[in-house]
Amino acid sequence: MIINWGIESRKWQLLVKHVEDFSFIKAFKSVLSGSSVTMLTPNRVGEYGGRILYVDEGNRIKAISLTIVGSISQLLVTMIMGCCGLFFLRFFSNDTRNALNVLPELWSTILIYLSIGITVVLLLFYLRLAWLVRMMEKIPALQKIVKHIQVLDEFSNAQLLHILFLSFIRYLVFVLQYVLLLQVMNVAIAPWLCFWLMSVFYLVMAIAPTFGFIELPVRAKASWELLKFYSVNSLGIGAAALGIWFINLVIPAIFGSLLILSIKIVKEK
Repeated sequence: MIINWGIESRKWQLLVKHVEDFSFIKAFKSVLSGSSVTMLTPNRVGEYGGRILYVDEGNRIKAISLTIVGSISQLLVTMIMGCCGLFFLRFFSNDTRNALNVLPELWSTILIYLSIGITVVLLLFYLRLAWLVRMMEKIPALQKIVKHIQVLDEFSNAQLLHILFLSFIRYLVFVLQYVLLLQVMNVAIAPWLCFWLMSVFYLVMAIAPTFGFIELPVRAKASWELLKFYSVNSLGIGAAALGIWFINLVIPAIFGSLLILSIKIVKEK
C-alpha cells in the first residue's frame, strides 16, 4: 500500500512542480487527502478536491488540470494492459474455461479491437496535450479556460512518458497485490493467468460506473464473474476483493480525512 501511494505521490510531485515546489512528504499528504475526497465522488473524479488543499490558492485551478493529466496517464496504462489481457485470453489462452467464452466469437473480437481503438485515441490525446492547448487558444470563447490550462503546454513528450512509466509501475504494484491476495485466499489460479485476468478486471472497473464507499459490491461482482471460470472459491474471491478495497482505498481515505481535518483545525487557529 505504501509503495502504491508512494509512486502516486512521486507522480503528483513531478506534475505539480510545474506550478510550485512540492516536497515528497507534502505530495504524499496531498494524495492521501485526495483519496479521502474521492471516496465521496463517482469514479473517483473528485480526487483533486483534496489534493489542491496543499497547493497555494493562486495555483489551485492550474493544479486541477495537472491532476487530470495524472488520471489520464493511469487510465491509459489500465486501458493498454486491459487490451493486452483481452487479447491474451482471446487468442493465446488454450484453456476451455475462458472468461470471454460468454460472448460470441464475433462480439469478443469486436470488444477487443474497439478497446484497442479507444486506447490508441487516448494515447494520441495524452501525447498531444500541448497541441490541444494551442488549438483552444485560437477560440476566443475559451480564453478564460486556456489561461488556467496553459501549464499543460510545458510538458514535453519525455516528461509525459516519464509520468506514464510511473503509472505503469504503480499498475504493476496493485495488480501484484491482487494476485498475491488471491493466492493467500486459496484461489487456485496460476499467477501468470491471474495477472492477465486482473488486467481485464481493472479495465472493467475503469469503465464501470462506481461511487466511493459503495464500490465494493461492484468490485466483488466483477471479480467473481471474471474468475468463476477458473475457480469455485467464491468466498476467497470475495475476501480478496474486500481486502484490496480496504487496503488501497479505505485505509488511505481514513488517513486522508485526518489530514484534511488537521488542515481545517490549523486554519481555524
